[in-house]
Amino acid sequence: MIATLTALFVIYNMFAVTIANMSTIPIVPMLAGTQSSPPHTSTDHYAPKGAFCCMNQSKDLSTRDQILQMMKTSGPLSTKEITLQLGITEMAVRRHLGTMERDGLIESKMIRQTLGRPTAVYGLTDLAESIFPKKYHTLTLDLLGELADEAGEETVNRLFDRRKDKLNRQYEPLMEGKSFPEKVRKLAEIQNENGYMTEYEQVKEDHFILKEHNCPISQIANRYNHACDCELNLFESLLDAQVERTECLAQEGSRCVYVIRNRT
Repeated sequence: MIATLTALFVIYNMFAVTIANMSTIPIVPMLAGTQSSPPHTSTDHYAPKGAFCCMNQSKDLSTRDQILQMMKTSGPLSTKEITLQLGITEMAVRRHLGTMERDGLIESKMIRQTLGRPTAVYGLTDLAESIFPKKYHTLTLDLLGELADEAGEETVNRLFDRRKDKLNRQYEPLMEGKSFPEKVRKLAEIQNENGYMTEYEQVKEDHFILKEHNCPISQIANRYNHACDCELNLFESLLDAQVERTECLAQEGSRCVYVIRNRT
């Protein structure tokens, strides 16, 4: 029993870290009436099986992606080092670095040298790091599977319930003193910040439709549908409303759709 509780505690914390890391992937804000263009976040080329393979593929990458890959494998680099490796002009490199720094993909810092003036080097930001493959969901699914085998799937469901209760305590103060429409908007903002690509529309005074076009935990929810039930229950609690899910990404839907009606 002690071993099971210990495993539950470890997996709960791992699950929380996993969700946090998944949610850092850049998402386009989709609140009603907003439009935004995301930075370049293609991961098509970032599937290296080793450094040698990765470097061999660099000729197929754009200049920007080559620079990102170089910084990933070599660490922070100076303009001169990048110029020598790419074989292009220093002016072209500076143009790319300026654009990437503006997009939040890289950041510069000055380093002192033994001789001469300090030199600027450029390294990846957290945003750029999120472009490269992360297999958080695989580890989480493996751990949840082990827990289910050890203590039963009901124990896994309790894990999702605990996460729901934690989120409810975290977000409940944000809803205090707000009208029903304001609560719905705040919920959409919260879900957007967590990577769900959320938008909503008002049908009637006390009737809303909320849509989530992305699910950061979709691989987990596909296996453990109780995660979806917990999300619905969380919405009901935070909004003090009747919430019905009419479409679900985890059940072959193209999005998650919630119909929300005020109880009063």
